[in-house]
Amino acid sequence: MNGGGLLPVADAQQRILEALSPLPAELISLSSGLGRVLAEDVVSRRSQPPMAVSAMDGYAVRAVDVATLPADLAVVGYAPAGHAFDGSVGPGEAVRIFTGAPLPDGTDTIVIQENTKQTGETVRVIEGEAPVGRFVRPPGLDFASGDTLLKAGKVLTARDIGLAAAMNVPWLMVRRKPRISILATGDEIVMPGDPVGRDQIVSSNALSLSAFVSAEGGDPLNLGIAPDEKDGLRALASGASGSDILVTTGGASVGDHDLVQSVLGDIGLEVDFWRIAMRPGKPLMFGKIGNTFLIGLPGNPVSSLVCAIIFLAPALRTLLGMEKVLPEPVPARLGSELGENDEREDYLRASLGRSDNVGLIATPFSKQDSSMFATIARSDALIIRPPFAPAATSGETVEIIPLEGSLFSI
Repeated sequence: MNGGGLLPVADAQQRILEALSPLPAELISLSSGLGRVLAEDVVSRRSQPPMAVSAMDGYAVRAVDVATLPADLAVVGYAPAGHAFDGSVGPGEAVRIFTGAPLPDGTDTIVIQENTKQTGETVRVIEGEAPVGRFVRPPGLDFASGDTLLKAGKVLTARDIGLAAAMNVPWLMVRRKPRISILATGDEIVMPGDPVGRDQIVSSNALSLSAFVSAEGGDPLNLGIAPDEKDGLRALASGASGSDILVTTGGASVGDHDLVQSVLGDIGLEVDFWRIAMRPGKPLMFGKIGNTFLIGLPGNPVSSLVCAIIFLAPALRTLLGMEKVLPEPVPARLGSELGENDEREDYLRASLGRSDNVGLIATPFSKQDSSMFATIARSDALIIRPPFAPAATSGETVEIIPLEGSLFSI
């Protein structure tokens, strides 16, 4: 456990990630795969297409028979999609064919219907070229049986679901969803819609974090609001039994009414650290109770969500067996001036614009109070200010963490 000093953000992230390991795999149906993380490679069970097929509506012919135009050919059969022509096509013959239908034996090219005129059982090819292979999709054009097309650690998108379906894969081995219990603390907060006392405020943390956990591939369990007294906090915290992580909000510092450390310590909490050199979010705690890890987030709504982005999301992604788990900053130009920073790494809520000349422009909001949730709700990114960063002028390059995106994607 760290003492009175503040732990750097990168060190805190590393200590959390080193304590975690990927969860076991489970078998799910393909239809449930969106946003899940593969635990095993996915190998195609068939070639696509499985045989040579037509890429256009028209006529399947021998290229040699249409080398000189016009050419009159006898139509000896039809091949709609899903129904192959069973015979063999000889010299001077053609088969009426439609997109996706197997190429008949004896043919090697497709004449598109716009270049023909059919009269009765005869088709005249009047224009265009049809060399061998024209408008023919060869077997395995897309992929072949045995190809590994989706790798373990991949977060499945809507496109991946379609690819797996085309591979004839109905089941997937994925990482179990992390079970995340969420416990808000404090006599001063009530849930939305409940009666609000004179000295109370409406809690946003539990619902915001539940949605955050879902977006990051976890399975949230909202335990409710624990009062500032030992028995109530202990009783609600017991609901986290069996969870992979218990997330608390509030009560992580050393004030007289911050009971999380003392109460959970009575039931086996081992604290690794609880003070981070960052703003917002200094009172962040990490530890373990039995087999359940604990991440204690600050009570201020913005601090709670920013710390979730920096610490909770990487923890979830580690449990899911993903390769890239930490936020990936990108460069942007600063849209306004900033003063020098102190010893704490700063995460400033900002809007994003784009210029043809300089690319992304990140403009921090003028007010950064950690209780202002409306500001982060309309933010596009967080500007990262390293400890002791000097004053910066408009136009300087800064690193940002974009706030868009989750594990669910097309």
